[in-house]
Amino acid sequence: MIRRISRCAGFMLLTLFVSVSSAQNWPDKAIRFVNPFAPGGFGDGVARPMFEQLGQTLGQPIIVESQAGANGSLASNVVAKSAPDGYTLLIGNLGPIAINPTLYPETTADPLKVFSPIMQLVSGPLVLLVHPDFQAKTLEELIATAKEDPGKLTYGSVGAGSTTHFAGELLKMQSHVDILQVPFRGAAPALINLLGRQIDMAFVNISIAKPHIDSGKLRALAVTTLKRSSILPDVPAVAEILPGFEVNPWWGLLAPINTPPQIVDRIQTELARILKDPAIADRLRQNGLEPEPSTSAEFAQRIASEIQKWREVIRVNHITGG
Repeated sequence: MIRRISRCAGFMLLTLFVSVSSAQNWPDKAIRFVNPFAPGGFGDGVARPMFEQLGQTLGQPIIVESQAGANGSLASNVVAKSAPDGYTLLIGNLGPIAINPTLYPETTADPLKVFSPIMQLVSGPLVLLVHPDFQAKTLEELIATAKEDPGKLTYGSVGAGSTTHFAGELLKMQSHVDILQVPFRGAAPALINLLGRQIDMAFVNISIAKPHIDSGKLRALAVTTLKRSSILPDVPAVAEILPGFEVNPWWGLLAPINTPPQIVDRIQTELARILKDPAIADRLRQNGLEPEPSTSAEFAQRIASEIQKWREVIRVNHITGG
């Protein structure tokens, strides 16, 4: 019995030694960042200069790999099941990380049980858009119109379970209106249908929305952050009409659970420094995103808070993942 215990203890010590040694030598090969959505957007478009600079600092290339599917759950599950060695990380987003666990509990694990949050990177609002010919010229008028004819107005989203979907659900909950979601496979078809007036409104990422607003092809009624956006200063926040309304989609970085803290800390330190680079920060702000580097603990706390918030929206609005 003593010999067996000694062998077990010896094995554990060897495993710990190998783990510490690997963490000290990290990285010695390319690092894979898994993007939960299709190529483009923040994951491997807007953020590419930031990731390239991180790769230069670490001395190894950062490879961004898109694995779209199941509203981000596919990518999340791939990373969660990867070795906790710092070589496979997830570019996490509000929808897959904070909404999916409640909406799709059968296929989505509690993120704080399968991931080690590294840090939040950025956040940025959605914009509520309508066609210029739409009868409501303000958010107040839109709410009044919706109340006059419950269930008639439609809003487009980039898919069920997405932040654009849940922005509409939060609007329904806080303004007590009945509007119908029309899900699309991405922002492009949603915008095409809004431009063609097949739908009445849509919540869209600010960077995608701005060219259509500037050209006059679409009208912005409100942004979904608590305060107005610096790149759309004349557009009110929904919270000015519905106090407390906030849908502030964020992006962050997560590692498989039990990734050595030395690796998590190094990534967090380097990316926090990179996000302070004026060139990187300006590029992000031009795309409607605000650099918001956090500590690992702060990011974990935000994830927990967002899960609780959206769980309540799902409960009140009787939303199912079917």
